[in-house]
Amino acid sequence: MNRAFTIFGGTGDLTFRKLMPAWYNITTANAAESDFRIVIIGRRDYSTEQYCELVREWIKQFARLPYDEAAFDRFCQRITYFKMDFSDLVEYERLAQFYSKENITEHIFYFAVAPAFFAVIANGLKAVDNAGSGKVILEKPFGENLEAAKKLNIQLEEFFPIENIYRIDHYLGKEMVRNIQTIRFTNPIFANLWNSQYIESVQISAFEDLGVGSRGNYYDTSGALKDMVQNHLFQILSIVAMEWPEHFSTQAMHDAQLRVLKSLRRVKDIRDSLILGQYKGYRQEKNIAPDSATETYAALRLFIDNERWWNTPFYIRTGKKLKCREMQIAIVFRQTFIAAPRNILIIKIQPNEGVHLQFNVKKPGETDEITQAKMDFVQSSSFVNKINTPEAYERLITACVRGERSWFSQWDQIETSWEFVEHLKNLYRWDKLPVFAYEQGTDGPVEAENLLKRFGHAWGF
Repeated sequence: MNRAFTIFGGTGDLTFRKLMPAWYNITTANAAESDFRIVIIGRRDYSTEQYCELVREWIKQFARLPYDEAAFDRFCQRITYFKMDFSDLVEYERLAQFYSKENITEHIFYFAVAPAFFAVIANGLKAVDNAGSGKVILEKPFGENLEAAKKLNIQLEEFFPIENIYRIDHYLGKEMVRNIQTIRFTNPIFANLWNSQYIESVQISAFEDLGVGSRGNYYDTSGALKDMVQNHLFQILSIVAMEWPEHFSTQAMHDAQLRVLKSLRRVKDIRDSLILGQYKGYRQEKNIAPDSATETYAALRLFIDNERWWNTPFYIRTGKKLKCREMQIAIVFRQTFIAAPRNILIIKIQPNEGVHLQFNVKKPGETDEITQAKMDFVQSSSFVNKINTPEAYERLITACVRGERSWFSQWDQIETSWEFVEHLKNLYRWDKLPVFAYEQGTDGPVEAENLLKRFGHAWGF
């Protein structure tokens, strides 16, 4: 095997929970991508055998495919643990010698580290033959702010070809996110109604029931807007709202999504557009400043200034320590008359995957009363579907190996999203608006409910 998939940050939580289970699944399924060596870069003093023993328990817990001893042994034969301090440029000479000795000439590098180290690693890899012609996968965040993100992008593009830089957003690898286009474009009952004439509002909700955990250092300098909205949720918004591409190529999809992001209406009255909240007890979490004003919740009311979506609000909300772990998109259709409940199409992304449709029927009996019928397609309830559906990281790693860029974030999309979110944050700060406290295990601050009520709307779930 002269191809290597090298993970910088190989002893981190992301690698253990997501990347190694993904590679185990790829190996066990005997996929074509299985001919990659997996090189783990870490500072800890492990042998390859010791590292594999650590990985074993994570595979048992998080891999999509059942743990099998023989399959795990085959998987471990592809792993090499390479101890080095990736912040020390001198160490890359040793790494270059290792690649040369093992006859490894083709590379994919995964930066599973903080963005502050991206440029450091790229600089160090100059010592490695053929590294500059390899591919690199960047884990978010893609910078600590817009200025830092621009500088980082320039540094990376000086070493790696633009087409070889893959900015991973694992939400784009989720089955139901990828299903949005099929649901919308291949069903006339939705495709012909997917506009402001028939749709009253679009709502994207991403609830988390956990707090910041061990990510306090990162999260307290980021917050919900940058952690979730600026990347994951704006990407999903662009997929929901995009025009029908002329053809489903990488470039056509990218262009259609970018047009949506560039059409987001510039916010003038921040009070009608953004609510920020913080769960009670956040300031007592590990590595959180005792006077922190970082938001753990955000609710937004946005508009897309184009013909299709003119004056249709897009509501986005996300937060930590809420009542459940759930992510979904609700398409709320307009009423035919005031007594008729609204039709709602719900695309469920996690933890349950599926499609839910609420529509109106006459209540049985001698009455003209209207009642709602509900139809559910629950994809994730099928064991066969679960086993046969690749996990997000598994799917995106495979896409990178194959050179498929459709489901990766591009720099101009990221830059446009950064600019919009930073403008929102600045307006909120300039108006000296509060970060509202909310109880753990709830829907978030009541002010987010009131934001919709002021305009005659309500959250779809």
